[in-house]
Amino acid sequence: MPQIQAGQSIAVHVPATSANLGPGFDVLGLALSVCDTLVVHTQAESGVSVSITGEGAETLPTDETHLIAKTILERWAELGFEPCGLRIEATNNIPHGRGMGSSAAAMVSALAAANALLPADAQSGPEEIFQAASRWEGHPDNVAPAVYGGLTLSWTTDAGFGTLQGVLHSDIVPVIAIPDIELSTAAARGLLPETVPHALAAANGGRVGLLIHALAHEPAALMVGTEDFLHQGFRAPAMEQSAGLIAHLRSAGHAAVVSGAGPTVLVLSNGQDGAQAAAAAISGYAARHAETTWRVRIESVPPTGVRVEVL
Repeated sequence: MPQIQAGQSIAVHVPATSANLGPGFDVLGLALSVCDTLVVHTQAESGVSVSITGEGAETLPTDETHLIAKTILERWAELGFEPCGLRIEATNNIPHGRGMGSSAAAMVSALAAANALLPADAQSGPEEIFQAASRWEGHPDNVAPAVYGGLTLSWTTDAGFGTLQGVLHSDIVPVIAIPDIELSTAAARGLLPETVPHALAAANGGRVGLLIHALAHEPAALMVGTEDFLHQGFRAPAMEQSAGLIAHLRSAGHAAVVSGAGPTVLVLSNGQDGAQAAAAAISGYAARHAETTWRVRIESVPPTGVRVEVL
């Protein structure tokens, strides 16, 4: 069995993502400019060590049980390579448990690192990283923008996963409001009914079509295009603060939705002026509802996803 070469060092940068964007449940995803950075060193000495800065530094494991280390080792084994020792330095800027794709980012960065540390003739392209990460995650909506960047439209078939990059109007500016509470994706999914009435499914399908058009060509249609009928209402009891903020923002004309499974709130703003107005509206709401602390960020959408540099 061939062995991974010791003495290599790489850096991996992967963006946060926001999935669903309202009605695009398990389909639409958007890359965000906040990103995690992973530095990986291969070494002759056996064992794995992980140092963590930022999100999760006090709670995540620092040995081979860390998700990124575990994924790298499992990926090498899957491809038939004997591992060497690993020293990993993770700088985590993506909040955990907030609906911003932290697990997808970890998975994508691990698979990109594992791939980049293979011999050149064994390395694969982004499509295989996308497929592998989607298999691990179980659905591609957060994975796709982490791999490819921009706006992505993804789907699942019996043969695997597919994705395309959508057109994004230059005036679209995402604003995020990150609360000081977490919500696991599993808990959020557990609130969803197994079936919905045909009328709701039809209404949601219409909004997805309108949203894709609004994102590409007509940002003024974002308010109607971001109406959701499939998941946000069912999940609201688990994130009452987020539901209240979304209702407030939408009543003021801002296209606010749950980011991924929540509880982060995403506003798809029309231009920088719209983004500044949305940020001000969030801050004003937060001042009146001090039981929750919100971090407000005006983001951009990187056109590319995960990238690897050799150090």
